[in-house]
This record gives sequence, C-alpha cells and structure tokens, in this order.
Amino acid sequence: MGNLMLEYLTGAPGKSGFGSSSTAEDVTLGLSLGNLTAIVTGATSGIGAETAKVLAKRGCLVIVPARNLKAAESLKESILRESPKAKILTFKMDLSSFSSVRCFAEQFLALNLPLNILINNAGVACKSYRKSDDGYEMTFATNHLGHFLLTELLLERMVKSADEMGVQGRIVNVASCLHTWVGKDGIAFDKLHDKQSYVESMNYAQSKLANILHSNQLALRLKEMGASVTANSVHPGIVKTNITRDRGGFVTDMIFRIASIFLKTIPQGAATVCYVAAHPNVEGATGKYFLDCNEAECSYLANDKKQAARLWEYSERLTRTQAP
Repeated sequence: MGNLMLEYLTGAPGKSGFGSSSTAEDVTLGLSLGNLTAIVTGATSGIGAETAKVLAKRGCLVIVPARNLKAAESLKESILRESPKAKILTFKMDLSSFSSVRCFAEQFLALNLPLNILINNAGVACKSYRKSDDGYEMTFATNHLGHFLLTELLLERMVKSADEMGVQGRIVNVASCLHTWVGKDGIAFDKLHDKQSYVESMNYAQSKLANILHSNQLALRLKEMGASVTANSVHPGIVKTNITRDRGGFVTDMIFRIASIFLKTIPQGAATVCYVAAHPNVEGATGKYFLDCNEAECSYLANDKKQAARLWEYSERLTRTQAP
C-alpha cells in the first residue's frame, strides 16, 4: 500500500508504464483508431469530454448521446476546431429515462454502424432525493440502471462487430474509489429508492459499487458466451468536474475539500478511461478494476459474486418494468 501511495503522490508510472500524472493524450499516443466506433456517455463536460476529444483525435468515430443536445453540438464544434478530420455524431439521450435510452439505442442501431468501445461514463451526485421518470432514485437510476439498460441494448451489436472485424470489443464502466464506503451488507436493495433512507454520499457510493459489480458480472457472462468483448471498471481519480452540480451538502463538500490535495486535472482523469478503452496492453483483460492506468484492488464487496448476481437480476427486473 505504501508503494501505491508513493506512486500516486509522485505520479510515478506503474507496471503499465503509466501513472497518476499520465494524461489521455499520453496513453493513446501513437494509436490509430480509425476503424473503430465508440459511444461515450457524459461526454459534454469533464472526463467524458476529454475522452471523446482524445479518441476522436486518434481517428475513432465517437458517438455522443447527451441529455443536452446543444451541449453535445458545442462539444462537437470544439473537437472539430482542434481536429478538423474528427468524426463525431450527437444524439439526444437522458440516462435517467429508460424510454430515452431505448430511443437512442434504436436510433444508433438503425445506422448499422459497428460498435467497438462503450464507455459508461456519465454520472450525477444529487444533493437531495429525486425520482427519475421511471420512479427510481435519480443517482442510482442515472449512474447504474441507465447504463445497465444501454449496455444490454447494444451488447449484441458489440459482439457482432468483434466477430466481423476481428477486433476485441471493450466496455468500460467509470466507477469510483468511493465504492469502498458501502458497508459489509452491500447495496441496500430494499431501501435504495426510499426518500426516508436517502443519504447523498451513500447513494452515490452504492451506484459506484454497482458499476463495478456490473462490469464483473458482465465479464463472466461474456466469457460464457465466448464473446470477444471485455468489461472492466475504472476509478479515474479525484477530479474536480461538474458531477456534483446537483448537490452541495455539507458532507460531500467537506469530502471534496479534504480530497483536493489529490485532485487530478481533467486530462489526467481521462487517462485511465482511455487506457482501458483503447491501449493494446489491456487486450484480453476483463472483470478487472483499474486505477492510474494499472490494475488495482477494489473492495471485497466489489468482488462478491453473489452480490453481483443479485444486482444483475435486480437491474434486469427494474429496467424491464415500471416502478410501483
């Protein structure tokens, strides 16, 4: 643990050759992604925007589904100013709405494009209790349920693309080290969507634990299918982005103040996402958790197969039915 902390504080590279000070530009230098298509959620700002920009710069066709289509178009214009040959397509999608996710998936699939990379990056941390259109707590609905449904709807296309192109597909779930805050009993499935039980930091932590459990269970299922698609999760580091735009509570504010000494820049925060999504070093790795562009340990709960299986069943049920 001491060596890991030293690497983090100094930015020293790990086994991969990259470390906490590496940027998304660094980890993709020399890569040619011209034949690939990627979907990046939450790409209108922060880590997502940097990820989309760098992948596009390396030649990837980047699909940007966004709740705010105007912001997505603004991102596209910004990327094209820097990389005039970049390929960007924008779509309307609200991850907190199952109908919106389904609508986007239908639109994308109708284009008959391949899909090689899916980066489930978007996230919110709501200050107060809010319900999604489908009746679920907003943080969990956006951070996990929306991404779970999106992945399910696009998975067949990813498997087919990998088979036809001979290029391994990659699914990357952007999680957080804050998943370790969840207690020994794991996700509180029976209280997740209750207003009386809502605690902003804990609901966020549970959604991030769900991101890792989703990746791990998906990795197992893909292996059983014999699919040439991997699923991994990443902690991008503590990056000051607008993920906390909907909160402002004392506890969360204090956490970010304390964590400020470890803050990464946005290009550094996007590095691990881009590394796991595109670097040859990660070929074949699946069901892993990455930090600072290297494999890392996550909490014992995040490796709990029973918890992962329960979450999968729970997520399938909720995304196929309406809330009570």
